[in-house]
Amino acid sequence: MLELNIQGRAESTVNEQNTAAHMGSGDLPVFATPCMIALMEEASQSSVAPYLEEGQGTVGTRLSVSHDAATPLGMKVWAESCLTEIDGRRLVFEVRAFDECGLIGQGTHERFIIKKQRFLEKAEAKKP
Repeated sequence: MLELNIQGRAESTVNEQNTAAHMGSGDLPVFATPCMIALMEEASQSSVAPYLEEGQGTVGTRLSVSHDAATPLGMKVWAESCLTEIDGRRLVFEVRAFDECGLIGQGTHERFIIKKQRFLEKAEAKKP
């Protein structure tokens, strides 16, 4: 059963594949904002997955985050999430990202509980 304050965590190490230069979100060899966001989403979705019914999942629908500090190659980075609101199928998380020196980003992330099969069928129906 979903409850407030469920917490999650996801981590990685900054490498060539998750830099701004590689991702196209900038031209520097530092941790890319899209990759920080992906860690935040991973921490959030994985934290609630064990509490969902069979065949359910969550999809991200909204993010409001800041990326406040750069992280160079080789450093460990991680994101933490905390479920702060449950409104029917809508879930809201407080998310924060860190490197070995401290906070690098923070904000909120919204996800919706979906039925995976129905969601995929709806997406596939877009094809001609």
